[in-house]
Amino acid sequence: MEPVAVGLIGAGPWARMAHAPMLAKSPHTRLAGVWARRPEAAAELGAPVFARVEELFEHCEAVAFCVPPAVQAEYAVRAARAGKALLLEKPLGDSLESARRVADAVAEAGVASQMVFSMRYTAAARGFLARCAEVEPFGGHAANISGALLGDHPFATPWRLERGALLDVGPHVIDLLDAALGPVTGVRAHGHPLRWVGLLLEHEGGAVSEASLSMAAGGETPPSSIAVYGRNGSAALPPHDKDDDYLATVAEEFAATVRKGGGHPLDAAHGLRIQKIIAEAEAQLTP
Repeated sequence: MEPVAVGLIGAGPWARMAHAPMLAKSPHTRLAGVWARRPEAAAELGAPVFARVEELFEHCEAVAFCVPPAVQAEYAVRAARAGKALLLEKPLGDSLESARRVADAVAEAGVASQMVFSMRYTAAARGFLARCAEVEPFGGHAANISGALLGDHPFATPWRLERGALLDVGPHVIDLLDAALGPVTGVRAHGHPLRWVGLLLEHEGGAVSEASLSMAAGGETPPSSIAVYGRNGSAALPPHDKDDDYLATVAEEFAATVRKGGGHPLDAAHGLRIQKIIAEAEAQLTP
């Protein structure tokens, strides 16, 4: 396939660490240009910098996003209406309403979309989910605890400091439990959004799962974990293999989604479904 020309919106830490290198080095994509709020940061990514986002749209056939959720929601709608395929970060938007606008714009324009639920592209997670299907799971638990919102951590950004772990790591955890145990049909939440969030998820078919989320824990924290249990045994997500370049898989699958059509399981509609669960949980938390 001819490499897909992808424009990048955003030039922050994650763009430098992940999106720009991924799109530039993959044989399936080409980093066609960058638009960002800070042109000087965009210039460091090794691609043409455009002063207006409309100019970026003119030079690409797809757009990748590496910006805060509210900004992604605004520009994803504009990109979809311009006929561009979308590579979207999680969460889809900063609110259920903004996420719904993105999903609706994608559906109306008929453009391809794919979300970077990064864990889902790792070999470890795919093996784990295959094992989950074999154990016929009826329950599970997950924990994602860190101190990422403390001190000068690069991901202690304003939107994360305002909304906490549920909106940031919550999509990863909920998405994995949803894939492992069946679609989530109900959620109960407790805790404080900026300290500790506990979730009880009900799944289609009767399975239940629990999740603990925090990005405000000091000192050393244990690695993230997820495990499920069922009639035929159990399955636990192993540590990520550092030699597994999951971003290469993201780029390859996105290019195939754009070129071959047929959609992707982790599309904007899926992102909206995960956002609905997050919104329901947020409404139950004590500020």
